[in-house]
Amino acid sequence: MPTFALISLGCPKNLVDSECMGAALCHDGFRMVSEPIGADLVVVNTCGFIADAREESYAVIAEMAELRRRGDTRGLIVAGCLAEREREELLGRFPAVDRVVGVFARGEIANAASQVLDGQPGPRMVLQPPLNCMADEAERLRLTPHHVAYLKIAEGCNRLCSFCTIPSIRGPFVSKPLDAAVREAEQLAADGARELVLIAQDTSSYGLDFAGRPQLAELLARLDRVEPLRWIRLMYLYPAHVTDALIRAVNTCKKVIPYLDLPLQHISDPILRGMRRQVSRAETERLLGWLRGEIDGLVLRTTFIVGFPGETEQHFNELLDFVGRQQFERLGVFAYRNEPGTPAANLEDQVPEEEKRLRQQRLMARQQDIAFAWGDRQVGRTLDVLIDRGIPGEKYAFVGRTTADAPEVDGVVYVTGKGLKPGRIAPCEIVARKGYDLIAAYDPT
Repeated sequence: MPTFALISLGCPKNLVDSECMGAALCHDGFRMVSEPIGADLVVVNTCGFIADAREESYAVIAEMAELRRRGDTRGLIVAGCLAEREREELLGRFPAVDRVVGVFARGEIANAASQVLDGQPGPRMVLQPPLNCMADEAERLRLTPHHVAYLKIAEGCNRLCSFCTIPSIRGPFVSKPLDAAVREAEQLAADGARELVLIAQDTSSYGLDFAGRPQLAELLARLDRVEPLRWIRLMYLYPAHVTDALIRAVNTCKKVIPYLDLPLQHISDPILRGMRRQVSRAETERLLGWLRGEIDGLVLRTTFIVGFPGETEQHFNELLDFVGRQQFERLGVFAYRNEPGTPAANLEDQVPEEEKRLRQQRLMARQQDIAFAWGDRQVGRTLDVLIDRGIPGEKYAFVGRTTADAPEVDGVVYVTGKGLKPGRIAPCEIVARKGYDLIAAYDPT
């Protein structure tokens, strides 16, 4: 039985692709191993979204290519977003790569792997056109803890934001059929998932392509009946298409937690227009006020880009003031980087790199005060905590998360107590804050 090592880079959407490729390889007679050294085949599922992600992908490919040259692995396949974006350039840069498999050719991974290991001739570039319907993702080799699973409900994006490469990499927006999404959720729950994280490039537009209107509320109502799921979390919601029906679903579905990830990118109208965000400051403020007024205990997560071409000190101060007044519970900041092939790369008035970094630091400093104050307000409360893992060498110490903490991107809760194990949701008393994280105690009595 030939072996393969799978290295998955980038976002949760890419992770789902990795899980599907892993399942396809196992179905074809391969066996996954944890270390690339000595594996018959190494598959690197890359991210190519932004410059930092590309540099990480290049570094990993280079390391695996060296293993290939030394004979520590017999084959090397590069897949994913960087493969789709750069194609022949990757083969020229890394001659040791045996195959480059594009995003939409994911289903060909097992065939490509067999060709490589059998020494069969075949095209080094394996590409297919964008999807016109969502691929079946029910068969997955889970790479997350068994109690957490990602459900990708759509692929691609129709939002032509001027700074973003996603539409050119992932193609137009295509939703997963409603029944297929529910069946996949049922399988993930049967496999142990207790938290289901809904993801897409544009989650709030789910169903718009096949129903003519957003269907996310209908999907949530169906998923709310899936046992034994406990938490359903919404990520990557575009501000448009947040509807009355969606808010009602968040309020009435027992398993949908009051956590919304709503990337806003900026608040100054001139910058929003330059970004082609198709939403204004006034519309954004109305939406946020509406959400806060309708959803009790809402936790909002957002991201912003600073240093976009044409951003003046006045525009940035407008954003700084906005963040101070909105008091987002969770927030991330990116310094703008020119992405080749995007309209924003050709805009005038580029902001100096040093100024971008300074603005990023200033905005994160403002948010740190907000986040720390929010954490301080949790002290003394009893909150449900999903236990993710134990702490090595500590019998009664664990790391978990509350409903306010998405996997990998938000803070954690350090818990002490008997009777806990990964996958359990337990009421814990928050006793202290440590940076962005919380410290809690569990009393089984």
